[in-house]
Amino acid sequence: MAERLHITTAIFYSNAPPHVGSAYEALAADAFARSRRRRLGRSNVTFLSGTDEHGDKIRRAAQAEGVPPRQFTDRLSAVFRRAWDGLNVSYDYFVRTTDPEHEKFVQQMLTRSQQRGDIYFKDYEGLYCVGCERFYTEKELLAGGLCPIHNAAVERISEGNYFLGLEKYRAQVIDHIKRNPDFIQPERYRNEALNMLAEPLADLCISRPKARLDWGIELPFDSNYVTYVWYDAFWAYLSEPASRDPAFATEVFPTTHHFIGKDILKTHAVYWPPMLLSAGLPLFRHLNVHGWVNFGGQRMSKSSGNVADPVSYEAAFGPDVLRYFLLREVVYGLDGDFSEPRLIERYNADLANDLGNFTSRVLSMAARYFGGELSCAPALTGDAEDAALASAFSELVERVDAQIQTLAFNRALETIWQALDAANKYIVQTAPFTLAKDQAKMPRVAQIMSNLTEALRVVGFALEPFMPVTSGRMLDLLQVDEAVAAAPYGQGLKAGHKVKPATPLFPRIDKSKMG
Repeated sequence: MAERLHITTAIFYSNAPPHVGSAYEALAADAFARSRRRRLGRSNVTFLSGTDEHGDKIRRAAQAEGVPPRQFTDRLSAVFRRAWDGLNVSYDYFVRTTDPEHEKFVQQMLTRSQQRGDIYFKDYEGLYCVGCERFYTEKELLAGGLCPIHNAAVERISEGNYFLGLEKYRAQVIDHIKRNPDFIQPERYRNEALNMLAEPLADLCISRPKARLDWGIELPFDSNYVTYVWYDAFWAYLSEPASRDPAFATEVFPTTHHFIGKDILKTHAVYWPPMLLSAGLPLFRHLNVHGWVNFGGQRMSKSSGNVADPVSYEAAFGPDVLRYFLLREVVYGLDGDFSEPRLIERYNADLANDLGNFTSRVLSMAARYFGGELSCAPALTGDAEDAALASAFSELVERVDAQIQTLAFNRALETIWQALDAANKYIVQTAPFTLAKDQAKMPRVAQIMSNLTEALRVVGFALEPFMPVTSGRMLDLLQVDEAVAAAPYGQGLKAGHKVKPATPLFPRIDKSKMG
């Protein structure tokens, strides 16, 4: 059986539009999915995103706008979907937690846990953060009783609720993490999760009384309660695929890579595994945790208001620019910083100067000297310069994909740019524009151009996980199909192949004319 892989972003809370920080998660997961598809095959990789639409925070946001919660979430979910589509996030499933399939699946999982004796009712008093939609213990709060995530006061709530027993599964979860060192990655988050699991776990409150909150999925065993939004949202990772394929939960879900932010590590490392085990399901393969994208040195978040609209950057700078900047600039697992001046610097230096100029030079010389037609195949050996170029581009895609596999997106892009540097150095060393002045040296120019055009093809294909629109444009200029695009260096373009004239990929931005 072919290897399968399931990839998910977090299920984004739809109380406000997406920002650059949430886009980073979607783009990292998308680059990973695209890379895995070309290794495992398109049909063997599924990629899921979606919106989390229940809970008190949604209800309050809808009330503030004077509209029903469903109308509010319909609008916000559509905004997320358009944003991901505009950024070419290639999801296979976009799940809404208000979808009937999802609601039914959640009720099935609740029933499973109840039948195992893991769910019970009790009266409870706790400290509740509306922003997090969860209860905190006093020792988890900041000085002054503030939420550690939102730096805001919590509310003391007393009510009867249903709870899911977590402690009975703690040892099993710890054992799984220790036996699978890469279950949570990078390693710093694995260690943090083990610290969270080091002491006995308080049971998880999984309901809200309808008398206080009626916007949620009704409990299948008590119509006076709705499901806690976090319990509800987790099941979106598999509810829709599992509704279509009964074997998904047991055969495909264990291959899952979850991409999440560090602020929801506890919910995914401490709550989610016991929820799965309680429902009689296997655990996922990896929890890939990223840092925050800061804006002006502060965390970018909806609650702070310092958000940057990813769609506006796509409109202002063109396709793939935001994708490239975030995946090149931010080290996965660490916090990164976003600024428009830095984005423009990357655009001009990396995209306009390096990639754009190289593409234009190669295609322009091919058109000028040979009418765009290659007269020989690329050389793997021969002149020292040719051999050095072949060395830089041989197995480039394999090296890039290996780095993507370890979540080193920035290093993967650096690897591609190192190959670009080698190609630009090759142009300087071989000087085809000088050789072309001597008719007797045109055979050598023809070989140089074949080598450079082949290098351009490999770059175009290597970039696809990161810059799918740009990759498509480059491969279109080279007039290659999918099979030729994926060929190893030296086995792609053949004698007689014709390429299109150059067109600008990334015109330089004049910073003096920016507002």
